[in-house]
Amino acid sequence: MTVRLLRLAALGMALVAAVFPFYWILATSLTPEVRMFAREVTWLPLPPTLEHYRAVFLVRPFLVNIGNSLLVAGLTTALCLLVGSAAAFALSRLAFPGKTAILAGILAVSLFPEISLLSPLFLILRRLGLINTYPALIFPYLTFALPLTVWLLTAYFRKIPVDLEEAARIDGASGLQVVMRVLFPLAAPGLATTGILTFIYCWNEFLFALAFTQTDAVRTVPVAIVLFSGYHSVPWGQIMAAVVVVTVPVAALVLLVQRRIVEGLTAGALKG
Repeated sequence: MTVRLLRLAALGMALVAAVFPFYWILATSLTPEVRMFAREVTWLPLPPTLEHYRAVFLVRPFLVNIGNSLLVAGLTTALCLLVGSAAAFALSRLAFPGKTAILAGILAVSLFPEISLLSPLFLILRRLGLINTYPALIFPYLTFALPLTVWLLTAYFRKIPVDLEEAARIDGASGLQVVMRVLFPLAAPGLATTGILTFIYCWNEFLFALAFTQTDAVRTVPVAIVLFSGYHSVPWGQIMAAVVVVTVPVAALVLLVQRRIVEGLTAGALKG
């Protein structure tokens, strides 16, 4: 009984430690500016205010930034799933020399730190006239997101029995029908997991977005939030309100599909 109580206490402390930062962000976003830096600690934002949310949406072009993030993250995720699923299918089903080396090379690309590629990518994009455009973000994001897509989907496709494909071919299905009607439906959890992880990476990416965008017409959410700060003041209330707006939907999505995420991430763990 004592051991169980200790475990429950430890679990409770871990839960509080994990949830408290989110609560504090939400509470700060609802606290009036005049009370935010008071000497006494205010645990509850009473009375709450929506002035910071109004400033974020009415004074700043934050809706444009959200639209930019949705567009860039959505297109990058779609391209990753389209190209990555085809590559993963080939790596999981076809036998050819150097397949292991290709997989290792794909994984190695994702290990490069972004900062090491910042200067050459900037020069290339500037030469192509793509600075401050959506492709200036989508192409670099593909560099890091596509290897993860191929790696995860290759492991998941290997989990699917080849006998199902052979049975479909015996029934007269073409190669495209086998892929579209047999393989992809069975790979739905892996595709969902990969798509969510890719989307979250693109949604949160900051370095490339800061370096390759120059105006609010193209800037994404992370850069826009950082640029809330002025020379002489930091609008913490507005920053926290913006963080709540962009974090809650993503967190809710992850909670809703967490079972598929776990299933997709553990695919291929028992069968290589």
